[in-house]
Amino acid sequence: MKILLVDDHSLFREGMRYVLQQLPEHVEIFEASNFPDALKQAELHPDLDLALLDLNMPGSEGPISVKFFHQRFPHIPVVVVSGEDGRINMEKVMSHGAMGFVCKSSSAPVMLSALNLVLAGGVYVPPQMMQQPPQPNSMNSDRVDKRSMNTNEYGLTARQMQVLTHLAEGMSNKQIAQAVSLAEGTVKIHVAAVYQVLRVNSRMEAVRVAEQLGLIGAA
Repeated sequence: MKILLVDDHSLFREGMRYVLQQLPEHVEIFEASNFPDALKQAELHPDLDLALLDLNMPGSEGPISVKFFHQRFPHIPVVVVSGEDGRINMEKVMSHGAMGFVCKSSSAPVMLSALNLVLAGGVYVPPQMMQQPPQPNSMNSDRVDKRSMNTNEYGLTARQMQVLTHLAEGMSNKQIAQAVSLAEGTVKIHVAAVYQVLRVNSRMEAVRVAEQLGLIGAA
């Protein structure tokens, strides 16, 4: 397994190397201390299994740089590892193609759980995005909508149940976005949240588990 680790603090990279070595498979780690070097490493190693990017480092413009990296290397899953824990930046990087956002203050087990989920093809949504209420006076459609955050007995919000129902109908993220009047990036966040709550990694698994729990009717 090949992982690109990008951060301008050598001490943090050293700590991350220790964490990454605890992944189930042998890991070959490539490092960069700035965004331009990250792009060079990705070009040199197109078979990377994962890229871990910091938001604030030389040559980076924050979430926009994540979008640029994803557009240039769409086959490389990106997880942002940042000291910033603001909801706005989390939602931006997720809508720009990141497969996860992990705060640097997270414990090693949380970090490993997030990385294992992404490596398995899932999306890791930080708890802050599901617990913290949206910023006031926001009209940005890319943010998680302001509908009730009350959850049912299984931990799913009303909006997540709505998205789950459309998933069971075989609709794509784009089709769901049109049906519920949300940005496609926001739908992606809700789908990822459904995966986490149901502890699944794919749409088919989500539908199967939802049917078993009686959340939706049998397809």
